Amino acid sequence: MGRLRQQILILHLSHSDLDASVVAWALYDGAKSADELQMQSGDQQEPPYRSALDAMRDGWFVIQIPTLPYFVRGQEHEVGHLPYEYVLERRVEVDG
Repeated sequence: MGRLRQQILILHLSHSDLDASVVAWALYDGAKSADELQMQSGDQQEPPYRSALDAMRDGWFVIQIPTLPYFVRGQEHEVGHLPYEYVLERRVEVDG
């Protein structure tokens, strides 16, 4: 029987709804060996899932949801970090 390893998926959505489209993402795969390259954010044309809800349907568990952004009057259109970040995880079995 194999051991369980954790995978972390970070999805940035277009708005706070779990079914909103993914606009940026990163995957950190603890099931890969130290010799294998991790996916670097932005190195694929298509996100791994269309939404956080689609990832949940595929076995990912949400472990962090974003706090809703607070926009100061007059600064609503300022640029900054992506505000709708969801952190998901799943455990996969590896041999050895």
